[in-house]
Amino acid sequence: MIQDIYPHTFHNEYAPCPSKDDDIVFVFCKDVLCMKEEEIFYSAKDWHDSELIWLFRIDDTNYYACDVTEPCGVRVTLWQIRSLPEKHLRFAAACAWQLHAWMTENRYCGVCGNVLRLYAKERALECPACGNILYPRINPAVIAGAIHEDALLVTRLAGSRLNSYALVAGFNEIGETIEETVKREIMEEVGLEVTDVTFYKSQPWPFSSTLLLGFYCHVKSADVHEDHLEIDSTRWLRRGDDYNRFDDISLTSEMIENFMKGNIH
Repeated sequence: MIQDIYPHTFHNEYAPCPSKDDDIVFVFCKDVLCMKEEEIFYSAKDWHDSELIWLFRIDDTNYYACDVTEPCGVRVTLWQIRSLPEKHLRFAAACAWQLHAWMTENRYCGVCGNVLRLYAKERALECPACGNILYPRINPAVIAGAIHEDALLVTRLAGSRLNSYALVAGFNEIGETIEETVKREIMEEVGLEVTDVTFYKSQPWPFSSTLLLGFYCHVKSADVHEDHLEIDSTRWLRRGDDYNRFDDISLTSEMIENFMKGNIH
């Protein structure tokens, strides 16, 4: 999955420090990430005269963000980050995008309207006028592998650019346990009643500022009633069937593959 960057180690404890020449700088121009060359990010020595915002560390390399008003170098979209070849840089760029989006979308205090600033004590934004503290937005959501007899339900999202299947997914709602989210999402999207819920694994998903929680569950019938506002089509996938894999970085792909290998019943 995208966070699996071994042998590299991701350090997200808040420990800002001055940059070294070989540290990495993610240069943002609005909703575009600028790279120095194809698949090569800028280094701190390229931006000595600019304001660099410390983000996190991987191994002994610190990562920073920098804002520019005009794009430079090679421009990369959020979607293109997913296919960067070096796993640790792909994960770093995605996390940087998440943090940059959070800072960009929260320039002003929602309580008093004053300009926010970086908080010195932890990864947060602080209002110098009223003391309001704002932390990075992380949205809890579920990935649900619904099983009936010896088949796994896979779906294709309405309007998806990918010709591949994924699992039922959705965001946690107020006043709801995460297990209740699984039951509600499966009922809303495919009209099936869940009989049990078993936790599998979690995944940070920086592209939507989400913490994904993966569950397998069993459903009472295979009689699917699709919500076509969200679901384009569904399919009951059996072991040995051919299918287009979603990607090699997401929890939904790992869960489908896990079922296809016979690890889940």
